[in-house]
Amino acid sequence: MDGFPFAATTPVSIGRVGLRARDARALAAFYADILGFQEMESNDGAIALGAGGRTLLEIAEDRFAEPDNPREAGLFHTAFLLPDRTDLARWALFARDRNMQIEGASDHLVSEALYLSDPEGNGIEIYADRDPESWTKNEDGIAMATERLDFSSLLSTLPAGDEGWQGAPENTVIGHVHLRVGDPKTAEAWWHEAQGFETMTRYGSQAVFLATGGYHHHIGANSWRSAGAGKRNPHRAGLSWLELKSRTATAGMEFADPWGTVIRVSPAS
Repeated sequence: MDGFPFAATTPVSIGRVGLRARDARALAAFYADILGFQEMESNDGAIALGAGGRTLLEIAEDRFAEPDNPREAGLFHTAFLLPDRTDLARWALFARDRNMQIEGASDHLVSEALYLSDPEGNGIEIYADRDPESWTKNEDGIAMATERLDFSSLLSTLPAGDEGWQGAPENTVIGHVHLRVGDPKTAEAWWHEAQGFETMTRYGSQAVFLATGGYHHHIGANSWRSAGAGKRNPHRAGLSWLELKSRTATAGMEFADPWGTVIRVSPAS
């Protein structure tokens, strides 16, 4: 996959995320506005959005859905990975100029990230990776942290007269999906056994990060707000399913994790 971030070149990567929305059209308009996603298709109340001709997000409407509950299992955030650090700098300026409500700005050592939520409470991370050759390891695995983002350093990547944010670049992908679970240890075992993922690092007993192909994480699972949560209420808005793209799969398959989160596996094209 020439020109795509490392996260999308591994044996298994994230393909798409499906959201259940109480107002699909309003939610789609939000993602088109803040990320410049293009509407790829709209059928029977479901709207597909993406970049570079590829669908990344599918939003299905259920006007009778109950609002998401952050203390239940579900979506912590969908992480949209931009191809380059300068792309993140452009988006940061765009967010500033639009007075967006940014909920976090972090340096994770392996990446730099900005956080916000959509109108229905789904978490969003917009990030850019550092060069994988710069990633280091500690006793837990790949060294990751949550430090303050250095905006001056980030914005210094932009050349004079830069045209600014023009919407999601062609090679934007979903780099990872972070899930709310009842128990990270149980989640870790499931991702090992059911999907063949490797543990890349842990944050104590409350969060685990898993991946294939040496990426820092394609899946995060935490219990920061959802400790002890049981199966997800399928009638809530929020995460409906997530898709993995596998280079070894020959047919589509569907799984459910211990909290009922639907995991679709599709052959990588």
